Amino acid sequence: MQARLQSRPNPDVTTAIQHLYKAIHSAGTDPLLLDLVHLRVSQVNSCSPCVYAAVASAKRRGESDERLHSVAAWRETPFFTDAERAALALAEAATRIQDGAPGVTDEIWETAAAHFPEDRLSSILTEVALTNFFNRINRAIGEQAGKTW
Repeated sequence: MQARLQSRPNPDVTTAIQHLYKAIHSAGTDPLLLDLVHLRVSQVNSCSPCVYAAVASAKRRGESDERLHSVAAWRETPFFTDAERAALALAEAATRIQDGAPGVTDEIWETAAAHFPEDRLSSILTEVALTNFFNRINRAIGEQAGKTW
C-alpha cells in the first residue's frame, strides 16, 4: 500500500514537533528508555513505521536484540529493570484508554512516580502522547515501515 499523502509536511507542524522533542529530552530521561516506550506504544497501536523506527533507534543506542524482541511481552521476561517496567506500564495504560480501559490507575502512577521524578514522568508522558500522535497519523495515511522521514 502506498502512503496516502505525498506532500511535504507543514513547516509549522515540524517546528512544533521539534519543540516537543526538545522538551522531552530536556528532562534528562534516558533516550533508550524513551525508545522502549516509543516501541511499546507503537506495538499496542500496530504502527509499523514507528515500530521500525523505534527498533532502529534503540539498536543505534546499543540495545540488544533479546530485549527488543521481548518488549511486547515485557511483563513475562526478566530482561527489564523495575524502572523500565514502570515506564512501560505507564505507557501502555496511557495508550489503552479506548473501550472503557481504565487508563493510568493510581497504582500505575505511584509505581512510576517511585522511579522517576516529576520532570522525567512528564518527559515519558509527552513521549507517549507524541508517539500516539504519530501512530494515528501513520495509520490514517497508510505509511509503511522502512521509510526515512
